Amino acid sequence: MQFQFDWSAFFESFPMLMRGIKFTIVITIGGLVFGFLIGAFMGLMKLARHVVPRTLAITYIEAIRGTPMLVQAMFLYYGVPMAMGLRIPPLTAGIIIIAINSGAYIAEIVRGSVQSIDPGQTEAGRSIGLTRSQTMLYIVWPQAFKRMIPPLGNQFIISLKDTSLLMVIGVGELLRTGQEIVAVSFKAFEVYLAVAVVYLVMTLTIARGLRVLENHLEMKTKR
Repeated sequence: MQFQFDWSAFFESFPMLMRGIKFTIVITIGGLVFGFLIGAFMGLMKLARHVVPRTLAITYIEAIRGTPMLVQAMFLYYGVPMAMGLRIPPLTAGIIIIAINSGAYIAEIVRGSVQSIDPGQTEAGRSIGLTRSQTMLYIVWPQAFKRMIPPLGNQFIISLKDTSLLMVIGVGELLRTGQEIVAVSFKAFEVYLAVAVVYLVMTLTIARGLRVLENHLEMKTKR
């Protein structure tokens, strides 16, 4: 039996995938906002002088980076609620999972960016009477943040694609929506191709936007 590509099934998939696209975007943005807060906190903790906060940060970062996100999703959605007698809505769970997962990688981005700033900047801040915290806030952090933008953009793309793993906990993201369409239409090739095209368009759009932002910041720095 010769396969024939069904163009109508391919194009008709896009309007039905819109709901999944919305969930994917909400989970990605929500997860990365909280992930950045977690990552910034943990990244600075890893730079702390005291052993306890540094050890806690290293433990979190290594535990998350050393385990598959799929396992983390199953553990946080099924394991933790079962142990604590809680029920977490799939969308909320998805945002939490992306936040915790991306936070570990963002922590390393923050740490690396802060450490890349010339130590002389810190010494200059301290020499004019600023405290360690004030030096970090007003001198080091603004410079480090500019250097974080490219790797943060890459993390945005990675987290966007990672949302597809959340279908295992019932989140109605893009891939899950595509799976539901296939269950009704039996057009797996066309529908999953449409899903792939949507992911590709989103990631290319983000990558293009990041390049524009980087060029803008570079021109602003040269002025």
